[in-house]
Amino acid sequence: QVKLVESGGGLVQPGGSLRLSCAASGFTFSNNPASWYRQAPGKEREFVAAITSGGGTTNYADSVKGRFTISRDNVKNMVYLQMNSLKPEDTAVYFCAIVRRDYWGQGTQVTVSS
Repeated sequence: QVKLVESGGGLVQPGGSLRLSCAASGFTFSNNPASWYRQAPGKEREFVAAITSGGGTTNYADSVKGRFTISRDNVKNMVYLQMNSLKPEDTAVYFCAIVRRDYWGQGTQVTVSS
């Protein structure tokens, strides 16, 4: 059974940091690129970051470039999103995804507010 389970969300003040984690199981994680998406209330889901299967190449949305870092551990079958200098507009539900297989996690809420 394929599973992507996100964790690490929460409430943080502007300028703060959070690290999201995603645990993958039920498929060969190391063979697949992985991504993070987010969806804010009333808005469409949007791309945040992606990483190739081996972790050698990453890609970011312009809105998070320089503040967020995606990484992965293919031994632990994990993908991470380190989020720094958080802004209120980063508030959203964050999803881990293996897009080319249409695998999605259930999401974790990130709220940036003072």
